[in-house]
Amino acid sequence: MYLTFAWRYFKAKKSANAINIIAWVTTAVIAFATCCQLLVLSVFNGFEDLVKSLYTSFYSDVKIIANTGKTFTLTPVQIASINNKTFVAGSSLIVEEKALLQNDESQTVVSLKAVDSNYKNISGIAAKTTAGNFYLGNIDSPKIVVGYGVQNAASITVSEALPSSNLTIILPKKTESVNAQDAMSEGNAIASGVFAIQQEIDDKYAFTNIDFAKQQLGFAENEYSAIEIKLKEKTNVDFAKIELQKLVGAHLKVQTLYEQNSNLYNTMRMEKWAIYMVLTLILIIAAFNMVSSLTMLVLEKRKDIGILRSMGSTKLAIQKIFLAEGLLLGIIGAASGILLALIICGLQIKFHVVKIIGGTFLIDYFPVKMIFTDFLLVTLIALTITFLAAWFPAKKAAGQIVGLK
Repeated sequence: MYLTFAWRYFKAKKSANAINIIAWVTTAVIAFATCCQLLVLSVFNGFEDLVKSLYTSFYSDVKIIANTGKTFTLTPVQIASINNKTFVAGSSLIVEEKALLQNDESQTVVSLKAVDSNYKNISGIAAKTTAGNFYLGNIDSPKIVVGYGVQNAASITVSEALPSSNLTIILPKKTESVNAQDAMSEGNAIASGVFAIQQEIDDKYAFTNIDFAKQQLGFAENEYSAIEIKLKEKTNVDFAKIELQKLVGAHLKVQTLYEQNSNLYNTMRMEKWAIYMVLTLILIIAAFNMVSSLTMLVLEKRKDIGILRSMGSTKLAIQKIFLAEGLLLGIIGAASGILLALIICGLQIKFHVVKIIGGTFLIDYFPVKMIFTDFLLVTLIALTITFLAAWFPAKKAAGQIVGLK
């Protein structure tokens, strides 16, 4: 009944044209704000998915590192215990250290990540190789795969037509020495490939085989910087972390993919919800328009209110009619905004209509991912704000003392 009255009031021609205009402006602003919120959230979801897909090519599901210091000892028995866990799909032993790469007159500092032969099975790095291949050689004939930024910084050649660069790798030895020359090791490796994942990674990292790096660094047989682990599909990451932490002990730290990049993910989420809150202010502005529209409607319908009261309607019933009117404006506005957002997102997903200007990113269009909970949240917020905005005029309508003339 209340919605019937509200719908009749919404459709009916008002004596003052301004009431109609304000009502439609309010509905349009709600639709605009709802659409913008959903578009922003969907674009951020798309970028978050893209970043995750890029980072999972480099970062593992779980990483075990030393709690203190840079290295730790892991015996073959302990490694086997980790791999025997039912949720573990595979693991790779890692040695990582800062190194100076020299290529004739060019040089650059890199984070040298030395991995074993299992690494290609637990990461997507091989698929991100843009030149050459992800081949790291062995202890006697080491190869090196560098990021795209490292290649440019050191003028490294990786080509089938030309001889690949023979790089000098200078690393700090673990053994203490007062002689600066004895404190550093120097080895050579042929560049075999170039990868491109994300600029921060591409500018920083280079890969080689673990046996060569351990020899150069003077590591003990069972000494490592980390062990990276790939989990089986549908594994609960938090459960896996707890189980692995129990297995390796308190002297080692188990990190999930999120924890390895917590700053990045936290920043992305903060930016996403900060913009969402700014757009929510547009809804609040629309709410003030609604207060004006409903207040004017209450004044216009004083006679109708009097008739309803004389027929036995309670104050609460009158209040519900005008609350329903406010919700109706909110529902029409929110539904229009959702429909418009669905159309725009659908077009962007299928045709990549809106492009990223500059062409330096990995893709040339804005990625979009629609999530049901985002749509639900935006709808609930829109309806809540419109309900609260309608409360004051509805209360005023219920409290009016009017007579029939």
